[in-house]
Amino acid sequence: MWTQKIKYGQTLLPARLWGRSPKLMYGLQALYRAIDRKSSPLEPPLRALISVEVSRINNCRFCVDIGEALLEKRGCSMEKIAALPDYETASAFNERERAALAYAEAMTRTDKGVDDALFSRLSAQFSADEIIELTALVGYQNLSSKFNAALGVPPQGFCLLQAPKGSRKG
Repeated sequence: MWTQKIKYGQTLLPARLWGRSPKLMYGLQALYRAIDRKSSPLEPPLRALISVEVSRINNCRFCVDIGEALLEKRGCSMEKIAALPDYETASAFNERERAALAYAEAMTRTDKGVDDALFSRLSAQFSADEIIELTALVGYQNLSSKFNAALGVPPQGFCLLQAPKGSRKG
């Protein structure tokens, strides 16, 4: 939590909630560090795009807020961030990004699922190792954003969203 105070000027509410169970928090932090490492085969802006899209689908206002700030830090324009809901048709996205976002959406929306056509589209853009990394990232972000959304964690004012509203924090 002290690193969050240095990086963000405050301890993030999700860390305080996960911190109620130190073993869970330790495991979550280890997984996040493994996914968001410098040596990841997935480029940082793409990882941030995926995180925001999954968070948007799961209605996690906190994750969208901090994720959009990370996207901006990683060089993504506000116009591209705003176009994210229309990634399939927006000219701001290339085919690699579209395939990854479609995969993330299919994994997140359990009524959709990943079919052979989507996996073939993904495989045309990503290596097998990159697909494993992408799948882990989507799985992690689903865990994180669903946890935060269920507990009503509000945004903390990092990016586009308005000031925090009420929450169900514990």
